Amino acid sequence: MAFSKIYITSLFSKLTALFGHGLVMSMGIILLIAVLASAGILMFVDSATPNTITIVSGPKGSSFSNNAEKYKAILAKEGVTLKIVPSEGSIDNFKKLSNPKEKIDVGFVLGGEVNGANIEHLFSLGSVSYQPLMIFYRGKIKKLISDFKGLRLDIGEEGSGAHTLALTLFKANGIELKDGTILVDHIAGDYVKALLENRVDAIFVMGDSTSSDMMRELLHSTDIHLFNFSQAEAYARRNNNLNKLDIPKGALDFGKDIPAEDTYLIGPTVELIARDTLHPALSDMLLEAARQVHGTPGLFKKRGEFPVAQEHEFPMSPDATRFYSSGKSFLYRTFPFGIASMIARLIAVIVPLGLILIPAIKLAPTIYRWRMESRVNKWYRVLLNLERDAFNRPLDENKRAELLHRLDHIEHSVSKIIVPARFGNLLYGLRQHIDFVRNGLISGHPFVASESKPADNHALN
Repeated sequence: MAFSKIYITSLFSKLTALFGHGLVMSMGIILLIAVLASAGILMFVDSATPNTITIVSGPKGSSFSNNAEKYKAILAKEGVTLKIVPSEGSIDNFKKLSNPKEKIDVGFVLGGEVNGANIEHLFSLGSVSYQPLMIFYRGKIKKLISDFKGLRLDIGEEGSGAHTLALTLFKANGIELKDGTILVDHIAGDYVKALLENRVDAIFVMGDSTSSDMMRELLHSTDIHLFNFSQAEAYARRNNNLNKLDIPKGALDFGKDIPAEDTYLIGPTVELIARDTLHPALSDMLLEAARQVHGTPGLFKKRGEFPVAQEHEFPMSPDATRFYSSGKSFLYRTFPFGIASMIARLIAVIVPLGLILIPAIKLAPTIYRWRMESRVNKWYRVLLNLERDAFNRPLDENKRAELLHRLDHIEHSVSKIIVPARFGNLLYGLRQHIDFVRNGLISGHPFVASESKPADNHALN
């Protein structure tokens, strides 16, 4: 370490010494220092855009997981690797995003599940889809949530979106477990069969767990119904995180007219939540992938409806806001990701150096002239001190000889000074003043240095 410091100091001293050997040489030294500084910044400051994103998705086979796989395929074409971390669902996703020990960049989170938790350092990249709650039940038609009081209900795993929303609905409708309502233990993959075999009276499932094929299978059964939220508008107005959704008459099966009437549902939106450390370019890439995945029409959405900049519990990311207004940044819109990343890295180095280098180049001629003048003018200070020693007090022969010897040393040192021809007047002026002082010492003529007039305006500086 000590050797490195000595070496760097020595190198800097040599560069400084070379600076005064010519304007071209001086400019070259400035450029060389800039190149060395650039290399140092590139070595020690990694300003390159990362090419890996880690997303926390959801249970395997869920819509969260399936969408993450679609993102992965799209981003891979751009040279970006998406690492997918499975989870237990939306609440688990939020916990992982909130935990700084978890190496997670983004994740899917349902609206309304934060419940006042700390969202510091988290931003929304926008809403990417609706997540409707579907209630399939047996028996006679039910018009209100309160009609499910006292029944055997499967509301999903604890911590899942369906479970959380179901409990919210129960509370709003006065349903409590002590009133005879039974929450059946949820068994993944078995809840449809449990309903068909009359082991439960109703199942509460979110859209990410409900495929069109599953819906058709259930609704083709004569005794299974999809709950119609006739109060959907009221739920949406009372809870800002809920949306009123609808399945048009016959949308699931035109031939059998399923459903037989327009059916209304409620559900939150799914937000793509990111940490504030997510690189702006990767934010753009993710949202571009989201447009391809979620921008297609579906049962609950129109073409191009998602993703959308809707702010709920989480503040919108400034990078996402810019993306929705103007699209990807110029570099990543114009060039492939790898090339754009390289250009961005160069800009990160060149721009700061340019802010230093341009003024330095402009100042180079001034600094160069000062360097030339200082080589000569420093000897005027030595000469002035000698002159004061000589004429501010009486001289004997020994003192005179000593001063002449010192003057010879000054003249010898000055003879070694090298300056360009256009600064020759400085050097010749100094030599004249040396002769002037020598003549005064030899003749013993009384004068003081301050009364002497230099040959040009650079003397006695």
